[in-house]
Amino acid sequence: MPPILTPHDVADLAQADTGDKLIDWAAREMPVLARIRERFRAERPLEGVRVSACLHVTAETANLARALGEGGAAVRLCASNPLSTQDPVAAALAASGVATFARRGEDRATYYAHITQALGDAPALTMDDGADLVGILHTERTDLLAGIWGGTEETTTGVVRLRAMARDGVLRYPVIAVNQALTKHLFDNRYGTGQSTLDGLIRATNMLLAGRTLVVCGFGWCGRGLAARARGMGAQVVVTEVQPVRALEAVMEGFQVMTLAAAAPIADVVITVTGDCNVVDRRHLERLKDGAIIANSGHFNDEINIAALDELAVAVREVRRHVVEYRLRDGRRLHLLAEGRLLNLAAAEGHPAAVMDMSFANQALCVEHLVRHRSQLAVAVHDVPPAIDAEIAALKLAAMGITIDTLTAEQEAYLSGWESGTR
Repeated sequence: MPPILTPHDVADLAQADTGDKLIDWAAREMPVLARIRERFRAERPLEGVRVSACLHVTAETANLARALGEGGAAVRLCASNPLSTQDPVAAALAASGVATFARRGEDRATYYAHITQALGDAPALTMDDGADLVGILHTERTDLLAGIWGGTEETTTGVVRLRAMARDGVLRYPVIAVNQALTKHLFDNRYGTGQSTLDGLIRATNMLLAGRTLVVCGFGWCGRGLAARARGMGAQVVVTEVQPVRALEAVMEGFQVMTLAAAAPIADVVITVTGDCNVVDRRHLERLKDGAIIANSGHFNDEINIAALDELAVAVREVRRHVVEYRLRDGRRLHLLAEGRLLNLAAAEGHPAAVMDMSFANQALCVEHLVRHRSQLAVAVHDVPPAIDAEIAALKLAAMGITIDTLTAEQEAYLSGWESGTR
């Protein structure tokens, strides 16, 4: 292996060859990003642009970083979750010239130190997954804000934080909410989270889902996908919600809907996917039955009140990898998975590459859009331009060998007019 000159902090550079194999394997399932990468290589639309990214350091993310590099960008990357980093991938990225700062299992201090290192001296664009990097920029590294053209945000949680910043008048540069793209909702949030969360649950516990009562907290895009796939595995699915329309939708989809307080005594598994804090709170922990499993697939580990769980417990022990048993004073045992962090990334491998292909295609094209329109975008949280969403869907269909109809001139005129009525 040649000398590594790029700044980095990874667990073991000797794992780079293994990481390259993981990256190449993921690339097989990412044809949309591959097409964008080919164009980037030819056009170099990101020449000289410095990108600071805080994303899950996985094989799929590595393909995004390499696509941006093909477009001419200089990428500095850190992890957006302490337990999601794939160490061989981090090593491969560092070995290939991407400044990478990520170690699986890093503590809180290291996590934030890595964000500071990923920011470097003068980023022009940011890419975030949860808005931690943006938060550091607006609190501790305000000296860098003047040089930033814009950014992208990958998650529902991050978009909520950024919109709060914009509402309070503290956001200092435009950010595109990649999470809001339809091609992201459909693939990443619904199909990806549904499958990968159950993958993490099964890997951590080796439990049979058929016949079990599984409670899904939240019926947004992620909750819809998780509930559908859990039902497909034979689970009896209960949904909890705070929004009436979503709760009604869950009822009409055939799920039981009730409060979490009512569901807790019958729950075998409770999984949160809300983006809020203390969804599973002390009052719910006190009602869960012996042996219940608690997990989270929302971005932060705030969704479960772990401090209350610690207070209620008289004994704590790890019974399996990613499974910690809390024995309560009354003898009940509750099992917390993956420290309450993202179950699908901490206990499994995250979304399949075919899913992340769509999300990262959005990221790549939105970065290009920010570069091209950097002087035209207001300081705000922007939706993904519809043309980008449509382009990604078209590329995906082409990669799948699927063709669709197009409107005739007559049909376009009919849809844009008002004269035609009942005949």
